[in-house]
Amino acid sequence: MKDFFTAIGRGDRQALSALATEDIEWIIPGEEWPLAGTYRGHTGLADLPDTASRSMETSTEPREFVAQGDRVLAVGFASGKIKATNKPFEDDWIFAITVRDGRLTRIQEHIDTLALARAAQRDASGPV
Repeated sequence: MKDFFTAIGRGDRQALSALATEDIEWIIPGEEWPLAGTYRGHTGLADLPDTASRSMETSTEPREFVAQGDRVLAVGFASGKIKATNKPFEDDWIFAITVRDGRLTRIQEHIDTLALARAAQRDASGPV
């Protein structure tokens, strides 16, 4: 898990792919902020760091890992800003991660979607 978060922080697409199964699914909830959606396979996984770096500046810190069987819960904190609006955000998060044969196969984020949507909102006229 620590290698996974290090690879995310570096935007290291090759390391992320090496840590994940071919059929990985990464689900990021929400609708009104740049990273919301479901990313599938190594292609989706490779696109995520690029999408993130184009749309936001962020620093994420995993603070705790809880493992049971093939599941790992990573609990952490992120802060940053949405580039299009220059608005900051803070986000406590939990990643529910499923591991198969030592590789990540599913990531379900549980995040503060309202904080991220508010940071992505340009003005009273609506979201980015």
